[in-house]
Amino acid sequence: MKKQNLMKLKLFLTGLEERLKENYLLFNKIEFTCTSGLKKFKGKGAPKEEGISLNFNGVTNQLKIETLTEELCSIAEQYDEVEIKYYERGTTIIIEADNKNVKIKYEDQQTKEPVENINTAQIGNRDYLVKVGPANRLLKEIGILSKEGKVKNDMIRKYNQIDHFVELIEDLLKELGDLDEINVLDCGCGKSYLSFVLNYYLTEVLKKKCHFIGLDYSESVIDSSKKMADNLKYRNMSFFKEDIKNYIPDRDIHLVISLHACDTATDMALALGVRCNAKAIVSVPCCQKEILNQYEYEPLQPILKHGILKARMADVLTDGLRALLLEAKGYKVSIVEYISPLETPKNLLLRAEKTSYGNKQAMEQYQALKKALKVNPTFEKLIY
Repeated sequence: MKKQNLMKLKLFLTGLEERLKENYLLFNKIEFTCTSGLKKFKGKGAPKEEGISLNFNGVTNQLKIETLTEELCSIAEQYDEVEIKYYERGTTIIIEADNKNVKIKYEDQQTKEPVENINTAQIGNRDYLVKVGPANRLLKEIGILSKEGKVKNDMIRKYNQIDHFVELIEDLLKELGDLDEINVLDCGCGKSYLSFVLNYYLTEVLKKKCHFIGLDYSESVIDSSKKMADNLKYRNMSFFKEDIKNYIPDRDIHLVISLHACDTATDMALALGVRCNAKAIVSVPCCQKEILNQYEYEPLQPILKHGILKARMADVLTDGLRALLLEAKGYKVSIVEYISPLETPKNLLLRAEKTSYGNKQAMEQYQALKKALKVNPTFEKLIY
């Protein structure tokens, strides 16, 4: 290859090398083809030990990232032309070089995946953010799709729920996009469906760098989440068997999520978000027993003597007090319907965004209500 074009190739590869350093956890592989006359010689590279394992002509070398440009250029100078394909999650970069020209192009992998034939009416006839077709690998791994790429009948509801969750916080995710990297903490992650879906959406749709941490007390679900992350090659995820109350993050946390954490486990998640000074907290609470067993309010006794009404009021008071205390700690809070109450009565989504250092009036209102209701919520105890 001509020296002039080799220098241009080196310039492109230097830029690719810097991108690789920045996005190493998103890097999947490098494939390259060298041509000499009518003969073609193929090579490939994959992430290994914070570097790259590069194989060419039957020889495998372990490279540091900062030596990749030099290695590929030394190979390319021996041939008439070379095509290099760099793959990271959501993006493919192709560099083509010969004795006439050197060019680079970018391909969005979202547009490269085939869209399967699906019955959209069957799954709600809505415009999904996490779409069948581009997201097939993810949706198959978490069990939404069959091997044939069809939405399973018994997973239609789950698919709607996780996609609607993304829809409800889409604007919040875009606002966090100003960060160099968005760190998300999933409290009581279970099988981590939400983390996998949000990871996909942030990385491959919004093109935002992110890292996910999943916490759960169950070793089996943590092992399951780790296995799915390995299968998907989602290397920007960590999972820990950990009590939420005891967890101390080793990095700044920007978004805390929690889905159907039972009773005071939701309070643990919210409190961890507050203690981490998270920019946003999103929670879908589950069963709420603590306030039910505590609260009293004499003027409403003629109504609260009915057990079912007392339980429903306890649900409202629990989430209302949570929202008010979050406001007191400087969060702007909204509570919206997450899914239809026909599916589950535990259908509210609590969304909090940090906007100030605190709200004195909200704290006074919270303390007054706490005294009037004779309650002592766990959430408040866990914040400090």
